[in-house]
Amino acid sequence: MILKLENIHKSFSGISVLQGVSFTITGGKALGFLGRNGAGKTTTIRILMGLFDADQGQILLNGKPFNPQEHSIGYLPEERGLYPKQKVLAQLMYFGQLRGLNNREAKKNALYWLEKLDLLEYQDKRLETLSKGNQQKVQIAETLLCNPDIVILDEPFSGLDPVNSQILKDIMHELIAKESIVIFSSHQMSYVEEFCDEVVLIDKGDIVLTGNLRSIKREYGMNRISLGVIDKEVNRLKNMLPNQIEDIKVVGSKNREIIIELLNRKSKNELLHNLLTLNIDIESFSIYEPTLTDIFVQKVGEAR
Repeated sequence: MILKLENIHKSFSGISVLQGVSFTITGGKALGFLGRNGAGKTTTIRILMGLFDADQGQILLNGKPFNPQEHSIGYLPEERGLYPKQKVLAQLMYFGQLRGLNNREAKKNALYWLEKLDLLEYQDKRLETLSKGNQQKVQIAETLLCNPDIVILDEPFSGLDPVNSQILKDIMHELIAKESIVIFSSHQMSYVEEFCDEVVLIDKGDIVLTGNLRSIKREYGMNRISLGVIDKEVNRLKNMLPNQIEDIKVVGSKNREIIIELLNRKSKNELLHNLLTLNIDIESFSIYEPTLTDIFVQKVGEAR
């Protein structure tokens, strides 16, 4: 399946919220949908789910107009939407029936996901008596209850301990292996890097970055070198190197690492030769690979 959003615009009370949002999601590849709070992520998701109509633009599935009513969509919102005073199994069955399952199917699916998420012992407990992490897992069970083809997960790891995080990781890998469309939104960039082949970054209603994550990292790391040095040398070398070596710029540092950008076609070999000539004690010398957090901060800063 290939889902395309093309030139989506949306305004509320004359205030533009989305300005020409376009990106593509392919089944079997998780897409990281990123942005600061208020950037337009939730509005985009609600239009995709058919809760809002776009003012302009279209959504296509496999080249044909997408009607969300004709497809099973599982949506995990950041804020919980279940009933705290109702028993776990009963309300999962209720939501399953609301989404078209008969009583037998709803119970079967609910029990399957409760077992999968290690929640069977809580099936007759009121939701409010469960821990925050187990409440999150019940919400995940509700999201996946109808075996959706399109899964939208907003901060799914919120409140989960390492053991439960691993359970959810395994489920996400299964969804991807089944060629489901998976949209993953989180501020925890390490999870995005772990699961997502593609990323889309939205800021103030505009798409400011989209593409393959590995390719984006290569592009942003181009012409940059990570130089590892001993702790006490970091601050001295940050100030000294640009004055001693031509055609370089120190663009950052963290812990025992200095990030150097090569200018005017200066080569890595030239830089290494310069460093050795200065008799600098080098612990490591490698091509710099930015984290997704680095890229996020830089790209949002550029957009603003």
